[in-house]
Amino acid sequence: MKLDINLHKEDLPDEIVLGDNIAVDCEFMGLNVERDALCLVQISTGKKDAHIIQLNRETYNAPKLKKILSDKNISKIFHYARADLLFIKKYLEINVENVHCTKLMSKLARSYSDKHGLKDLIKEFLGKDISKNLQSSDFGGNLSDKQLEYCAKDVIYLHEIFNNLKNILIREKRFNLYESTIKFIHNRVDLDLASFNYDIWSH
Repeated sequence: MKLDINLHKEDLPDEIVLGDNIAVDCEFMGLNVERDALCLVQISTGKKDAHIIQLNRETYNAPKLKKILSDKNISKIFHYARADLLFIKKYLEINVENVHCTKLMSKLARSYSDKHGLKDLIKEFLGKDISKNLQSSDFGGNLSDKQLEYCAKDVIYLHEIFNNLKNILIREKRFNLYESTIKFIHNRVDLDLASFNYDIWSH
């Protein structure tokens, strides 16, 4: 499958129109939001395309990207939105609006499985076995072609995964539960920023 991969420095070009339904993913230097920088944001329209924005880590000045992410009229599909929104809020200083999360959807829809990673969902719904070996690579410097392809594959399948999970949730009468749960995502991010990264509902 030939992918249309575009690398952009610091921000999206003005001429790009992405539409009102996009998939989004991020790459960090690690998982500690206080220590590890947000490096990349990748976006797909679901048409085998990926726009990879390599952020300026000195300024994080990306007005077009920030406008798109904070636009309530544009739907954004993430996988594990909790982590991506945490880093975006910390470094881009915005709330991402109109969010969906395929990991959360999977946990509510696929109660027949305990495997909810992106690799697992791609395998089940698209029959493709992708490699996640580059997940732990250095995204802070010059990017190799293999890294760019890895980043692209993190977003190009999300629309199809979302549609499959939505169908299961509707069939099993759990979609309303998902819609209620995803509304909590900004509160969950705020709790993480305040270092309450455990389950505050537990006994």
